[in-house]
Amino acid sequence: MAEITAKMVADLRAATGLGMMECKKALVEADGNMEKAEEILRIKSGAKASKLAGRTAAEGVIAHILDGNKGALVEVNCETDFVAKDAGFLGFAKAAAEAVVSGNPADLDALNAVKTASGETVEEVRKAVIAKLGENMSVRRFQRYETADSLTVYMHGSKIGVMVEYAGDEATARDVAMHIAASRPQCVSAEQVDPALVAKERHIYEEQAAQSGKPADIIAKMVEGRVKKYLAEVTLLGQQFVKNPEQTVAQLLKANNTTVKAFTVFQVGEGIEKKVVDYAAEVAAAAKV
Repeated sequence: MAEITAKMVADLRAATGLGMMECKKALVEADGNMEKAEEILRIKSGAKASKLAGRTAAEGVIAHILDGNKGALVEVNCETDFVAKDAGFLGFAKAAAEAVVSGNPADLDALNAVKTASGETVEEVRKAVIAKLGENMSVRRFQRYETADSLTVYMHGSKIGVMVEYAGDEATARDVAMHIAASRPQCVSAEQVDPALVAKERHIYEEQAAQSGKPADIIAKMVEGRVKKYLAEVTLLGQQFVKNPEQTVAQLLKANNTTVKAFTVFQVGEGIEKKVVDYAAEVAAAAKV
């Protein structure tokens, strides 16, 4: 049996990015053959990727691509913030965003089959990065734009991303993108608010106002006033601009001859229930074994 040296283990680890013990076991199994050991690791890493698929991936990054009149915003998740800063993970996130623009996939399944610049599919790249980093990761959602107008993006670090489709002044559009990141409007205008949500709010306000004992005409005015305030709070155009609360976003846009057509805002992990780990309980349980 061939001698497995520390240098062989180190070289295999550098080539694959996998753990030291995994590399040593593969070299033992391959009787010191580096190429065979790497093949063994690739086979086993595929199994590892499947085992990791059930873990909660609530960390990650928002990646974006702007390519002329095309753009994409993508959320890519992993399990820990440490991996979210890894160059390999960040490279995968960028590749996924580029694939959204180039491949124009209809959904996540279609995105997985899109070939990246390296010639591998998004799914193949994902599995390779999982094998190296030992954590589950996935593309959670994406939004693609292709417009006759213009696009801009605002990134708050790597955790919040906003893409805006607009016509007019770029600096104003970027200010509005920043505003969206801070104020989270649901849509651009009141006409786009779900009528069912408006009806629900109206009913609540009517019930509240009815308890005031005021005349019906006064109650009607109270309800309309509250509905108007609600619509202002949830729509981009109705909100007060974060940089100047004396001015609404609609007024800002009008003053700068700019129109917002659409926007998307993603925040990492939004809506994902993170698993809470009780490490003290785990240690206590392990101590009993």
